[in-house]
Amino acid sequence: MMDLLDLLHDTMSSPWVYLAIFAIAVLDGFFPVVPSETAVITAGVFAASGAPYLPAVILVAATGALVGDHISYAIGRGGGTRLLDRLPPNSRRRAAIDRARRGIATRGGLILTVARYIPGGRTAVTLTMGAVRYPRRRFLAFDALAASSWGLYSALVGYLGGLAFEQDPLRGLLLGLGLALTVTVVVEVVRWLRNRRRFSEPGSDAVSAGAVSRSADAR
Repeated sequence: MMDLLDLLHDTMSSPWVYLAIFAIAVLDGFFPVVPSETAVITAGVFAASGAPYLPAVILVAATGALVGDHISYAIGRGGGTRLLDRLPPNSRRRAAIDRARRGIATRGGLILTVARYIPGGRTAVTLTMGAVRYPRRRFLAFDALAASSWGLYSALVGYLGGLAFEQDPLRGLLLGLGLALTVTVVVEVVRWLRNRRRFSEPGSDAVSAGAVSRSADAR
């Protein structure tokens, strides 16, 4: 265990750690198996002892997330649009995409910001926003806010864990990861409850679109 902590300390003390955090955050934007939160939180834990430098961790994490999200958006805009155009006009998938398009058009900024805190969910949202051709400038503005808040949150969660267990970085890391997991679960539960209430409303767009789709498929 001490060897692992020594390795982490040596890694976090290296100037190359900033490039590693940036690269991981970029990859996580369109390849969500890369755990960017874990990397940023770990850097935040060790930043409590002086290295790496906390503001630099926040900056490179946010910049990497922004770049990764735009790569995902570009992938969706390039290939996703053609796939959506091929969907049958009266199919259920077309109806679902139309609902997603309406939702993104009315509250795209909120959806993008919330999704940034859901591993995997952020990629689905950015791909969809590219596929439905959400305005690029608006995407940039909202995503800059989302990526900045995510970078700040992830680094500070680790930093607070590091301060709480300054003499025991492993416990600080576990505390930081636990706090991040708790926030993710809370966000998912709130999102699920909101969707459940919206879909249960008789006059909701989702129910109406679903009825139209079922009627069209029946014909």
